[in-house]
Amino acid sequence: MAKELWRPPADVRDRTRIGAFLRWLSSERGLEFEDYQQLWQWSVDQPAVFWQAIWDHFEVIAHQPATAALPDARMPGADWFPGARLNYAEHVLRMPGVADDEPIVLAYSQTREPVTLTAAELREQVRRAQATLRRLGVTEGDRVAAYAPNIPETFVLMLATAALGAIFSSCAPEFGTRSVVDRWQQIEPKVLVAVDGYRYGDKAVDRRSEVAAIRAALPSLEAFIEIPYLHGTASPWDAGDGELTFAPVPFAHPLYVLYSSGTTGLPKPIVHGHGGILLEHLKMLALHHDLGAGDRFFWFTTTGWMMWNYLVSGPAVGAAIVLVDGNPAHPDLGWLWRVAAESRTTYFGTSAPFLLSCRKAALVPRELADLSALRGVGSTGAPLPPEGFEWVYEAVSDRVLLASASGGTDVCTAFVGGVPLLPVHAGEIACRALGARVEAYAADGTPVIGELGELVITAPMPSMPVGFWGDEDGSRYADAYFGTYPGVWRHGDWITIDGTGACVITGRSDATLNRGGVRLGTSEFYSVVESLEEVVDSVVVHLEDPEGGAGELLLFVVLRPGLTLDDALRAAIGRELRTALSPRHMPDQVFQVDAVPRTLSGKKLEVPVKRILTGTPVDQAAAKGALVNPESLRYFEAVRAARA
Repeated sequence: MAKELWRPPADVRDRTRIGAFLRWLSSERGLEFEDYQQLWQWSVDQPAVFWQAIWDHFEVIAHQPATAALPDARMPGADWFPGARLNYAEHVLRMPGVADDEPIVLAYSQTREPVTLTAAELREQVRRAQATLRRLGVTEGDRVAAYAPNIPETFVLMLATAALGAIFSSCAPEFGTRSVVDRWQQIEPKVLVAVDGYRYGDKAVDRRSEVAAIRAALPSLEAFIEIPYLHGTASPWDAGDGELTFAPVPFAHPLYVLYSSGTTGLPKPIVHGHGGILLEHLKMLALHHDLGAGDRFFWFTTTGWMMWNYLVSGPAVGAAIVLVDGNPAHPDLGWLWRVAAESRTTYFGTSAPFLLSCRKAALVPRELADLSALRGVGSTGAPLPPEGFEWVYEAVSDRVLLASASGGTDVCTAFVGGVPLLPVHAGEIACRALGARVEAYAADGTPVIGELGELVITAPMPSMPVGFWGDEDGSRYADAYFGTYPGVWRHGDWITIDGTGACVITGRSDATLNRGGVRLGTSEFYSVVESLEEVVDSVVVHLEDPEGGAGELLLFVVLRPGLTLDDALRAAIGRELRTALSPRHMPDQVFQVDAVPRTLSGKKLEVPVKRILTGTPVDQAAAKGALVNPESLRYFEAVRAARA
């Protein structure tokens, strides 16, 4: 058993939102559950009953009732709450338990001074933005695109768009022109809203030429609105007449379009619906994160990552949201922790790489900021190794519930994570989320416990995509998730689930290392290699032997400035891997490169590296617009040439 770092208090059911839900299930449904595992099992065995309970417990506003919760549970094609009419934006702006004069948005930026919106001010901003969109002719089903950072204007625009029944899509302004055009040409937006630029740390980044190029490449555009973020302060919205209204739309009506990372080919335009996102986020934010009125919810994210869409649902459970735009390491790695202190953040969400960077820099956030309001820390984006868990409890707070979570753009949520009812163990994800029937499949498609397997979801979730934009017959959608196991969602991760439901994710299954028939995830490599003082970053790939031999395990490292990889460091890396992991983890060769390829949301890309090393031309190995550093691919082309 992994080291226990936190245990729920004895009165956890009296103090938490999930405890209130359990009491409600008892009084309203006559259901009693001894522990979380029992509750989870019920939630996946009886999905229609569970999700109807979520609807009723959170008092979802239905302009027209559903005829049933889940009359058809097949995948793909599950039919959720047919007949119901509702609006996601109406629920976010309901802000339960929040008075009109209480802050609901706290925004921090390296481009301008902090901005705070009260509940009443947020509603008024959305009313004005909606009036602006109406004047521009936006109606139900039209697409509105935002080339804007994590600032209040982007949030307001999303809500105004959703309130009209129109469809929102955002790209972070650090995305290059090609990346944006590849995404938005597929959905043909009617209106573009864009910033003129932004400041990243102490660097001003003017984006007006990129915006002009994007506009020129989107013939569908009928209107453009500029947010003067870098060069001005004026409001982009009309004063506007008329009341704020909410279009009652079907449960599966498109709310927004998110995109796959686009590492090969065009990014997939993933359509999410009003009802599915609403129910999923109510469940996760209240029951798993324990958020409600009086809380302040922060997650460091850009508008190009699904965590932004997740974050901005906070007001739907009454939680104020903390929006942050800028370089998380400027002027130093303590900036986000100081923002958390100033904003009295109660839930601090970030990525595993950020936490590990803080640990490597020997940062002690509790000594540089008052984090007494903090009750929860969330980590996602990559597996968090045991030493990352232990650093949080040593350097941040020993009172917080740390939840390492995993999910994806495809479901706009986490399907494994933490919950207040369960203890925290170093290196472990505490549970499978309520309503998420996550299993591990062996190579023959049978479920396994306590063994590494393919992460699959074997029952529908309401936030699974409505579909892909333009995929009229659903064939691309079906092939993307259900092509391997008919009727079962294959997510593309390796997972080990133990008998208690706790789990460990060890990397992408399509980037998995297979040595002598033993499957090895990538995250454990990175945990060991990047703990070395000399190593800044790394990527590992396995090249199979077409004749059935052991193949080759190749490790690529980025070293601290001024260092050069030599035999002594190669030997040290090998010793660490052999000692910490196993002889199977010893690389056959170690190479020094200048950078590891990463997506715009910061994820390492093992698969394109493997493709290049096995002969795929660089231009075909990955969509360069999806990478934050496309030039990094050339290093691996040089390695391939040297090995030829």
